Amino acid sequence: MSREKGFYAESLACEYLEKNGYEVVERNFSSRYGEIDIIALKNKILHFIEVKSGQNFEPIYAITPKKISKIIKTIEYYLLQYNPETTYCIDALIIKGEDIYMIENITL
Repeated sequence: MSREKGFYAESLACEYLEKNGYEVVERNFSSRYGEIDIIALKNKILHFIEVKSGQNFEPIYAITPKKISKIIKTIEYYLLQYNPETTYCIDALIIKGEDIYMIENITL
């Protein structure tokens, strides 16, 4: 996905999250381990959200075990930096055509 398409997908994702009661805390948090597309807060739970979009395939399959490993390392780095005292989860926000949906706790 091009950088421009990725930014557009993340913007749609932020709109979706805000409409559904999330507070976007940060976008594109990066470390030497990887990047978290969106960090959002809802009901005192910190959500680390990977955004995937596509038309002719199922975007969720782009989140591989290797990608999840990088996300977890980046979350650990984030938690060391900011030390938030809250629970958290890793979610996927999928954009396929006009459809947007959230899958919570993708590492379970």
